[in-house]
Amino acid sequence: MPLVLGLTGSIGMGKSTTAAMFAEAGVPVWDADAAVHRIYAAGGPGAQALGPLVPDAIRPDGSVDRGELRRAIARDQSLLDRIETVIHPLVAADRRDFLARNARADVVLLDIPLLFETGGERAVDRVVVVSTDPGEQRRRVLARPGMDEESFARLLARQVPDAEKRARADHVIRTDDLESARRSVEQLVQELRAERAGDA
Repeated sequence: MPLVLGLTGSIGMGKSTTAAMFAEAGVPVWDADAAVHRIYAAGGPGAQALGPLVPDAIRPDGSVDRGELRRAIARDQSLLDRIETVIHPLVAADRRDFLARNARADVVLLDIPLLFETGGERAVDRVVVVSTDPGEQRRRVLARPGMDEESFARLLARQVPDAEKRARADHVIRTDDLESARRSVEQLVQELRAERAGDA
């Protein structure tokens, strides 16, 4: 049974980059966003789950049109809760499949953007939070295509503040620069593997 790490961090903190560093260190990584993409793809279970709720968001090939889904939610805010009710169990099943496939690994990582917001910390052994200073976070986010101050503020309002995330974390990875972040990831992986070996 592997040690299960939950990786999270506010928008622009470098979570995806850090998850890739864990993968490079040989840690199997499950990505919640990628799981949703699989579920929404043609042949995935998303169309069947969402068809009764948002029929206009289902394409002829059976994939889910995420843009139409966003527009439907903008028209009816109550739709989000109903969508999450049918999609979250599918995401949880995808995560269980990942854990089953990697049952012999010493350490695995679950990359979950809204870990604290969804109570996901209860499903992991340790929480890893990525963080940088607010100015760098803002610079990164506003450099993204289609992102503006208003969208950034709206996203931040939905997320647990960075300071609270860090206070609740078991491990914090600073992502001010790539090399120090990589060293921190490699050191943490070594420590956790040594800990697991000592427990065996």
